[in-house]
Amino acid sequence: RYPPNNFFIYPYYSKHSSMSFVRSVRLRVPAGAARPGPAIGQALGPLGINMAEFCKQFNEKTESLGYKKDIPLSVTLNALSDRTFTFDVKTPPTSYLLKKAAGIEKGPNQPNADVSPHAFVTPEMVYEIAAVKLKDDNRWHLPLEGVARSVIGTARSMGIQVREVEEEK
Repeated sequence: RYPPNNFFIYPYYSKHSSMSFVRSVRLRVPAGAARPGPAIGQALGPLGINMAEFCKQFNEKTESLGYKKDIPLSVTLNALSDRTFTFDVKTPPTSYLLKKAAGIEKGPNQPNADVSPHAFVTPEMVYEIAAVKLKDDNRWHLPLEGVARSVIGTARSMGIQVREVEEEK
């Protein structure tokens, strides 16, 4: 595991040396289904960024990365002074991946799910989710076990219990 290509050189400095960085914005956008609308417009409008151009580039990038349509993805967008931008697409949220693995639509309505868990996942599912999360640029240096423990903590807070599958006799 080596650092990603853009780890030591920030892309907006190397590509756009005459422009200055204005602000960074974090968005949650569905993969392949970004449309110019109020959700994206409220974040990009004040920066003067062309929403249609961002949506087009985002949809192309998520399609090339192989994400299925409508999977929520975190995006960090860096706005530059000449109204251009760069963005990084991160993996889906851990909570989304856990809900898909457990086969549930939403978490429990009541807190303290330790008494009666809402759903179950296996340790193998936890390690698969941790492997997916390890692909993010900011996690390349973390051990898989540490990311898996973080996934288990998220599962516990959502009322999902991690346990082995019991075989029927």
